[in-house]
Amino acid sequence: MTAESSGKRILIVDDDAEIIESVRYALEGEGYEVVIARDGNQGLAVAEQENPDLMILDMMMPKRSGFLVLEKLRRMRDDPLPVVMITGNEGHRHQAYAELLGVSEYIRKPFPMDRLIDAVNNLLNQD
Repeated sequence: MTAESSGKRILIVDDDAEIIESVRYALEGEGYEVVIARDGNQGLAVAEQENPDLMILDMMMPKRSGFLVLEKLRRMRDDPLPVVMITGNEGHRHQAYAELLGVSEYIRKPFPMDRLIDAVNNLLNQD
């Protein structure tokens, strides 16, 4: 699977350093290139500069929530960027709204890393 994934760039937008590091480690192990943003505003700026193939987005962040990032992202880009939203939030309304905004996958924390990797691989290898 690793050969297929090489060259794909993934943007992780999260304010939790531990999550960033563990997700980065797992994704790089799969052959992905990883770029990091530590809040929503930075996430949007990096998304514009780096043009990633996929974004892993935390819902609850300082400065700009995952929802606000998604709303702006949808207005910024013509082609929808696949987004995996990760959240500690249990609410079904949040998931419904995320799906309305076009989230590709919605994963609740804590999650097994292979669940995230499978979601990423499925979204990026749909050629």
